[in-house]
Amino acid sequence: MNILDKIVIDKRKEVDLRKSLIPTHQLEASILFNRETFSLAKRLQASDSGIIAEHKRRSPSKSVINQSLNVQDVAKGYENAGVCGMSVLTDGKYFGGALDDLLIARASSQLPLLRKEFIINTYQIIEAKAYGADVILLIAAILTREEIKQFSELAKSLNLEVLLEVHNHEELHKSIMPSLDMLGVNNRNLKTFKVSLETSKELSTLIPNDFVKVSESGISSVEAIKTLQPYGYKGFLIGENFMKTDNPGASASAFINSLEG
Repeated sequence: MNILDKIVIDKRKEVDLRKSLIPTHQLEASILFNRETFSLAKRLQASDSGIIAEHKRRSPSKSVINQSLNVQDVAKGYENAGVCGMSVLTDGKYFGGALDDLLIARASSQLPLLRKEFIINTYQIIEAKAYGADVILLIAAILTREEIKQFSELAKSLNLEVLLEVHNHEELHKSIMPSLDMLGVNNRNLKTFKVSLETSKELSTLIPNDFVKVSESGISSVEAIKTLQPYGYKGFLIGENFMKTDNPGASASAFINSLEG
């Protein structure tokens, strides 16, 4: 069994537990549930750099990345740096994240926020909206076509944008539908953790132009982005590169300056 299978098994148990503690109607009564959302897709389309910066404490592939920073400082730093959006990992067991991280990021910034999570149940989408997200991530590797359709249509009905993540032809083929906003290509094979930018290059021509193209994982240099931009990518998700420093906002700022300079 690979790490992704393990995460999904644990996630199903976790979601069942959460549902038993906080019913859906309670989430829908949240003060943030009816807020107007920010569009990440529009910001990416209008940007020359297209950086989506991530808040991530640890990961199964890298163990601890940075446990000492608070989310408020990271969110404000990223916003001041001029990133297009912020990705907030909310998985606790494998990534050290929490839904409260999303809440704090929302209170600290006006950035479009992506809830980075292993979504396997509609409950998590309602949760995302209640905690201040603007965008949800759907991972094709763990979902059927029917689930992708159901989840993305629910998200749209809540005015949430959808970033769908694929990392091979089969996943891309089963996923393309009008209820998505952005298609992300994960350069990291989630089963082996190997990273290759060739994945983004290979899949770029198969993604229709109706979707904003995003490249994820393994992007640690300005050169990597300049390599991928000609392939039509407008968004670049960067996590570890900024988070492993003492000041993610400052490192994002320096990165964007050298990219646009």
